[in-house]
Amino acid sequence: MKKLNQEAEKIMTERFGKDTVIALATVEDGVPFVRNVNAYYEDGAFYIITYARSNKMRQIEKNPAVAIAGEWFTAHGRGANLGWFGKKENGRIAEKLKSAFAEWIDNGHNNFEDENTIILCVKLTDGLLLSHGTRYEF
Repeated sequence: MKKLNQEAEKIMTERFGKDTVIALATVEDGVPFVRNVNAYYEDGAFYIITYARSNKMRQIEKNPAVAIAGEWFTAHGRGANLGWFGKKENGRIAEKLKSAFAEWIDNGHNNFEDENTIILCVKLTDGLLLSHGTRYEF
């Protein structure tokens, strides 16, 4: 991915560097599937807490190419299963997700003892960001 310029990265962080709902699209057997997910943006990637056995993860395992859309933003990326939320290697991003998703993360919906509770990373490959009449492509 071409690096976002400083101004575009600032807009992305302000807009998506918190609990944000984005549309995530996957493909299976040529059929697109779209769902809304809570996501957190940082340095060219979106992070999502999800279940390893979900349809989206099954589809990403077969085809990691995904598309996302958010507030005046659309992009393509590659989905990657970072593994269990609680594993040591995920500690830094897990802490950021706990903070970003603080309003709902402990509402009983997630079981962080279950090793199928994972972090999905969507590394952006290209996209379009619009802000106050300015178009940023990467």
